[in-house]
Amino acid sequence: MFQELCARNADFRGDLVRNIKGIRRTQHLFDDLSNDPADWEVAIALEGEQRIPTTAAIVSRPFDYGTVITYTFDSANWHATRFSDGKRYGVWYGSRDVKTTVYETVFHWHRFLLDSFADENRVITGERRLLDVRCDALLIDLGGKQKRFPVIVSRTSYAFTRSIGAYVHEQGLNALLVNSARCAGVNAAVFKPERLSNVREKMFLTYRGNPTEDKCVVERTPGRAWMNVRPSDLA
Repeated sequence: MFQELCARNADFRGDLVRNIKGIRRTQHLFDDLSNDPADWEVAIALEGEQRIPTTAAIVSRPFDYGTVITYTFDSANWHATRFSDGKRYGVWYGSRDVKTTVYETVFHWHRFLLDSFADENRVITGERRLLDVRCDALLIDLGGKQKRFPVIVSRTSYAFTRSIGAYVHEQGLNALLVNSARCAGVNAAVFKPERLSNVREKMFLTYRGNPTEDKCVVERTPGRAWMNVRPSDLA
């Protein structure tokens, strides 16, 4: 069945949009110790003297350009997703357009609010960083296959799609193109990091939501609504 399902290929040469947690303005890691930049330099020097010798950077941030691609494929960061059980391999997800990434991530972000702040009646802010990432690969195109296999875009059951992901991984295939389960957009699930390259900054977004309300305001310019999303429409 999987051979039939994965029989259609697409030679993809273009950008995918990656939507991850981020902050619009970076913060110095020692600014909570002092307001004086000279003190920050002293703290950096002291930290460098006390650390165990290593070739790793003194300060690393998990989603800097060098790890936007590789972070997901590190076994320490595997977790269960639509096409992976999180135990054997990681899958990198990107979308063909920005709005699709918004619908995908708002769903998960609102679930986080409900889990962490369910009893708090207040607006909580989250910031997102979007990047363009080049993908050059022969992909398995599952577009339209949901008509015969509607479970591919199920919003509640991932058992079938994880079995597809396991097949793709075991066969050493590159990636999947698949319709989004949250909107009319298209996502890519990439299984090989070498098929991704050329990470470029695209934009920042701000998400604002109240755990007690079925609403998320998405801002491209801080303080100015760009999209209004109802999380219940995505569940």
